[in-house]
Amino acid sequence: MYSEKLRTLISTFMNKRAEDDLIEELLIQFPTLTQLMNATEQQLISIKGIKHSKAKKIMTLLQLANTLTLPESNPYFISHPRDVYNLLEPEFRFSTKEHFICLLLNTKNRVIHKEIVSIGSLNATVIHPREVFGAAIRHCSASIVCVHNHPSGDPKPSEQDIMATKRLAKAGDIIGIDVLDHVIIGESTFYSIKEHGHF
Repeated sequence: MYSEKLRTLISTFMNKRAEDDLIEELLIQFPTLTQLMNATEQQLISIKGIKHSKAKKIMTLLQLANTLTLPESNPYFISHPRDVYNLLEPEFRFSTKEHFICLLLNTKNRVIHKEIVSIGSLNATVIHPREVFGAAIRHCSASIVCVHNHPSGDPKPSEQDIMATKRLAKAGDIIGIDVLDHVIIGESTFYSIKEHGHF
């Protein structure tokens, strides 16, 4: 069960007995694993007993757990925008909110981590390079693919989407981590900003 896994994760990696009150509060605030994995630092520190240092530790543990769930026996490689679509479309199919996700890849274009950067009614221009490349650096990724969905079903990018992509690509050039593409997922279709020559 989700509650048992959460209790084990915190009690094992925080070097103390499971903090029952804290765990119960987390379960109340984030009743599903997906909600907890998508929690922001600000949401965590709003919980009694969680300060900045503990929130960062919890987020690090969740990222570690998420990475460890990527199956080594069945690695996923990205060689075409459709690979991105096939991987994430089921996750977005019934979503009513926009998600901005980064797929972090190794030198062979294998997905080593999926980083959820933002969820909600987002404007792509507010996605800051440090949020994207901070995760890429932590996971030692060679390149990234940016992905977001359009709940409207139309994957055509806005001018803001294109501008944000160019800004991320420029930052990637400076850091040394390539932005391979920015794929927008719509209803039963997708749009590759790279393939359409926007950057």
